[in-house]
Amino acid sequence: MDAFFSELDKQSEAVVELQTKLTAIPALGPMNGGDGEKDKADYLIAHLKSMGIDDIREYNAPATDVSCGYRPNIVAMIPGKNTEKTLWVISHIDIVPPGDLSLWDTDPYTLVRDGDKIIGRGVEDNQQGIVSSILTAQALLDLKITPEINYGMIFVADEETGSGFGLEYLVNEHEDIFAKEDHFLIPDFGEPSSEMVEVAEKSMFWLKVIVEGKQCHASTPYQGVNSLVAASDFILRIKELETIYDAENPIYDPPRSTFQPTMKEANVANINTLPGRDVFYIDSRVMPEYDVEEILKTIRGFGSEVEKAHGVTISYETVQAEKAAPATPVDSEIVVKVIRSVKKIYNNNPRTVGVGGGTVAAFLRRKEYQAVVWATLNHCAHQPNEWASIKNTINDAKVIGDILLTQ
Repeated sequence: MDAFFSELDKQSEAVVELQTKLTAIPALGPMNGGDGEKDKADYLIAHLKSMGIDDIREYNAPATDVSCGYRPNIVAMIPGKNTEKTLWVISHIDIVPPGDLSLWDTDPYTLVRDGDKIIGRGVEDNQQGIVSSILTAQALLDLKITPEINYGMIFVADEETGSGFGLEYLVNEHEDIFAKEDHFLIPDFGEPSSEMVEVAEKSMFWLKVIVEGKQCHASTPYQGVNSLVAASDFILRIKELETIYDAENPIYDPPRSTFQPTMKEANVANINTLPGRDVFYIDSRVMPEYDVEEILKTIRGFGSEVEKAHGVTISYETVQAEKAAPATPVDSEIVVKVIRSVKKIYNNNPRTVGVGGGTVAAFLRRKEYQAVVWATLNHCAHQPNEWASIKNTINDAKVIGDILLTQ
């Protein structure tokens, strides 16, 4: 174990090199304005082969909205002493767009190093997890160490927009990859102290709300129906949901359901036109004891009141919805091992937590697999000037290795 940790401590430049190459290959799904993950997946496959990994498999999910015709998923395996059981580390290849470039200090697709920090789109979400898992594999191979159980790495597509072409596809269409006794670690949630070990998630849904009024000249508003005013009234009512559905559980952060109006589409292009159509979205993270359909019914009730008050017509589209999966038991083997190894490497006090929904662990938990979501992260995913820590990337690799090598 000392030799393994010592080998990882030498890998700072390897972290920078891998992150530089990954950052330079944007992997945006079509919903985020890109052509998918193929180029980044091709790079990862070539890199894994260059490491000497023999068992590399591709599971390509058919997709008509990307030029190559598929969304790539990669599975790579290093055999263990016990080949009947596998620790899977699952990271996602895709990223989100950089957003407003004026908010970035540097080119988001050109890695910049500042001491321990590396800056660029995707470096934390989820390339830190990708790199940590690869560092673990490289150290095992370089030192000719056979882990106690198989070490499997999975690099999935489409995590940022629903996972229908990623882990959900693998679990539904290629479940023979996995065994029920396998363990799953997903390095896609955490905090700087490394102490949050995620074992449960809330339900979630994204709702599109379309408010139809009547467009007219702003100087004669009585000739139209102002959809923006009606939409604003509706938006202000959404906060009432947190009072209606007010159950709390301290394992979650925050410990209650949240309902947040977020994105709004543009309406009219000029100031002197009264808008006749407004579209906004609601992001809801719901405590597991509540029925999402019941909440949607309540929202539609608010909408009916807004229709009567303003003379508009309102329709709805569910963009995404996930019912909370069963929690991973806090006394399960993978949870116990992750907490033990995190405490050993970081000398801290890790604890089990629940989050606001949305990680790929849900697809595994619904199939009764034991999955933990953990990493050492700085909460800068999706933000301008996204950054990751080289030291944390290496220490997270040590945690993975400690799980593999310690019984």
